[in-house]
Amino acid sequence: MFSRSSRSAAPRPGMSFIGPDVAVTGNLETTGDIHVDGRIEGDIRCASLIQGDGGRIAGGIVADQTRIAGLVDGSIATRELFLSRTARVTGDIAYESLSIEAGAQVAGNFAHRQPEAETSEPLRLIAASGE
Repeated sequence: MFSRSSRSAAPRPGMSFIGPDVAVTGNLETTGDIHVDGRIEGDIRCASLIQGDGGRIAGGIVADQTRIAGLVDGSIATRELFLSRTARVTGDIAYESLSIEAGAQVAGNFAHRQPEAETSEPLRLIAASGE
């Protein structure tokens, strides 16, 4: 009924959901994806981050792909960034690819990065000036 294989593939992590009634205090890190409709006070590091328009994040974000529709108070370092019309970001943003819908608001600096294949520098949080 079940067969054994000599090859063992590691399962790819799935999507983790932070629902609208959930508040998290602390850092989140996964090799998978995160969908945030609740509140997070802490840094996030993941493969892909999707934030709903009711989501609130107070902390830095490092992700390959980032889609923001709610409030972010912290820096963002990402390869692909999409800011929806409801996005409100207070913090600096480092990106490789950027899309912004009319109505999105950002209070911070934008810094374009070369694709990682062209640089040896990995994605990281942006330090506040003077640190």
